Amino acid sequence: MSDKQPRLTAKEAEKLLFQQGFSLERQKGSHRIYVKKSCRMVLPHHSGEMLHPKIVKQLLDVIEACG
Repeated sequence: MSDKQPRLTAKEAEKLLFQQGFSLERQKGSHRIYVKKSCRMVLPHHSGEMLHPKIVKQLLDVIEACG
């Protein structure tokens, strides 16, 4: 049985990335690219919508790898 991923909005995910030391590198359309060292995370920013569970999993994996 797998663990349930938390449901996050883009704004909540962005806050989590900033707390972990990531910085906003650039933006193209609704996608924002965050970097820390050699790690990169792309987040789609659509106001008020929840991120897809696969994106949340990728976010948590990147934070763990670059923590």
